[in-house]
Amino acid sequence: MSALAYTTTQPPTQAISCPHSMTGDESSILTDIYQDDINIVIWQRELASMLTQAVNYILKTKPVLQISITATPDNAYAAVNEALGATQLATALSEDITKLVGIFCNLFELERAGLRLTTLDHTMCPRFHVDRIPCRLVTTYQGAATQWLPHRLVDRSKLSSGNQGKPDEQSGLFEKTDAIIQQLNQGDVALLKGECWKGNEGAGLVHRSPQLANDARRLLLTLDFTDDLIR
Repeated sequence: MSALAYTTTQPPTQAISCPHSMTGDESSILTDIYQDDINIVIWQRELASMLTQAVNYILKTKPVLQISITATPDNAYAAVNEALGATQLATALSEDITKLVGIFCNLFELERAGLRLTTLDHTMCPRFHVDRIPCRLVTTYQGAATQWLPHRLVDRSKLSSGNQGKPDEQSGLFEKTDAIIQQLNQGDVALLKGECWKGNEGAGLVHRSPQLANDARRLLLTLDFTDDLIR
């Protein structure tokens, strides 16, 4: 099934009633994003020692890193490796990112993807929200990872201005219990289905950036559909 079908302008279909998550320890689990009743798929993985060393090196030598490019499976390695400094340690991170670009583009039949690799010392998106996109890949190489809410436990009328200025935990968006807020682990690769995935209207994954402790930092990678692929 072509991913481009999800970016075309077509009459909306009825949103699924109760999408849920899917988790696995093999990259093949990511194909489950095509299931109608799924709005987040998580590939749980442990980062290899060399990759962890590379991430630590990048955070030490490039504490302020902002890479934003349009990447293909063929040019991602060269572009990312050059931006990271083309060192032996940077190679491990460049290779992993290139692998993820290949997986993302192949899964959605894309020629290219919007790639962003950034270090963060603050909470980028502190409020729970949905993205008006087809789908996004996210992975946190170091630090606290993305938080999300199960669809069935969310009152979507409390998103955005519906919260009336109240914090997420007090707005009525969800019942405040310790078990409600889900969180990815460092190294996990997740696909987050958005509002613009055909048939997923009203069921885009509700998520937010994690709160960071003092002096904590994240290294975050996201991959997106690019505008020029919209037909």
